[in-house]
Amino acid sequence: MAGKTLLPGEATLGVMGGGQLGRMFVHAAQSLGYRTVVLDPDADSPAGLVAHGHVQSGYLDEAGLQQLSAQCEAITTEFENVPAQALEQLAQSRVVAPAGSAVAICQDRAAEKAHFAASGVACAPYAVINSEAALQAVSEDLLPGILKTTRMGYDGKGQVRVRSRAELAAAWAELKQVDCVLEQMLPLALELSVISARNAQGEIVQFPVQQNLHIDGILAVTQVPAPAVSEALQAEALASAARIAASMNYVGVLCVEFFVLQDGRLIVNEMAPRPHNSGHYTMNACDVSQFDLQVRAMAGLPLRQPRLHSPTVMLNLLGDLWFDAQGVERTPPWDAVLALPGTHLHLYGKSSARVGRKIGHLNITAATAEQAEALARQAAALLGLPTAW
Repeated sequence: MAGKTLLPGEATLGVMGGGQLGRMFVHAAQSLGYRTVVLDPDADSPAGLVAHGHVQSGYLDEAGLQQLSAQCEAITTEFENVPAQALEQLAQSRVVAPAGSAVAICQDRAAEKAHFAASGVACAPYAVINSEAALQAVSEDLLPGILKTTRMGYDGKGQVRVRSRAELAAAWAELKQVDCVLEQMLPLALELSVISARNAQGEIVQFPVQQNLHIDGILAVTQVPAPAVSEALQAEALASAARIAASMNYVGVLCVEFFVLQDGRLIVNEMAPRPHNSGHYTMNACDVSQFDLQVRAMAGLPLRQPRLHSPTVMLNLLGDLWFDAQGVERTPPWDAVLALPGTHLHLYGKSSARVGRKIGHLNITAATAEQAEALARQAAALLGLPTAW
C-alpha cells in the first residue's frame, strides 16, 4: 500500500503512542479533516484524550493491533520504542510510516551507528560492549568516554561517563551488563539537529538547521536560524541527514542530531524516527509544522518545502516549573509570559506535573533573531529558567 494517497476528509489516520507528540500529530491531522485513532495503554494519554478514537491496549496486544488496523488506513508512531514487530504486523494490511525496519535501527544504538557508517556520515569513535570479552578488548583510545545502553535510552537516561577501565567495568555492572556502546568523549562546541520529511517516492524536504542547548541531558533551548553555525556547516548537516534518511528508504519525519566539535568538524549523534522536541518551533515559525509534514508523508500528500517566516526560540517546559523552592505546587505566571509579544504557549494536557517531566513548550517568534532571543530571555527570567545561553 506504499505510495497510496489518502485524501483529507476521506480517511482515518492512526498513531502508536499517546504522548505529547501523538497529541500534536492528532491536532495536525484533524486540522486537515482526517479522523484519528490512538493506540496507547493509558486511559488518560494526552493524544488519546483529543483523538476521535482511543484503542486502550498494549503495543503488542493482538486484539488492540487488529482494532487499530480495522479503523485506520495509515498508521505512524510517536516514539521510537514502539515495538518494531508491531509496526511490521500492521504493515501487512495498512500504510505504516515509518517502517518497522527503520524504527528498529533507531531503537538500537549499535545498529544506528553501523547505519551511520554505511551512510558515509561520521560519528564518534565507539565500541560495542556485549560480553566480558568485549569489555576487556576496549581500546584505551575510547577513554574517557560515555557508556550508553543500546536500547531504551533517551533524555540522558541509560548513560554513564567513565574515565578509566575500572570506572567502565563498574558502570557496565551498574547497567546490569546489558548491551552497550562506549563512545569516545569528544570536545563539543555546539549541538544541532535537522528535521527531514520524506515520502514513498523518495522526495525529501527539510527544515532549517536547529541549534540546541541541553541541560542534564534534556533539551532546554532551540534557536532558529542557528546563530553560531556557518552556512557551509549547515549545508553539510542537511546533506548528511538526507543521506541517512535515503539509505533507510525512510518514509515520514526523521530527526537527526549532530555535534559540532571544537575543531569545527560535524559528527552525527543519534536519530529519532518521529517529530522531535527541537522541531516544536515549527508550529509557529514556519508555514507548515513538522506534524503537518508527518501527516502529509504518511497520507501520500505533496510535500512542500517548509518556509521559516519568523526567527524563533523554543523553550522546553518541564514539570519543575510547577513547584516552588519548597516543593509546593503552583501555577507558572503565564499571564506575565503571554503579555510578551510573539509568545506561543503549548501545554500537553498531562494529568500531573513532575520534576523532569515534559509538560509543554513556549515558542517565541519575532521579526529578527535578536528580538526573538531578547524576548525569550525575558520569558525565561519570568519562569525561573536559565538565561545563560
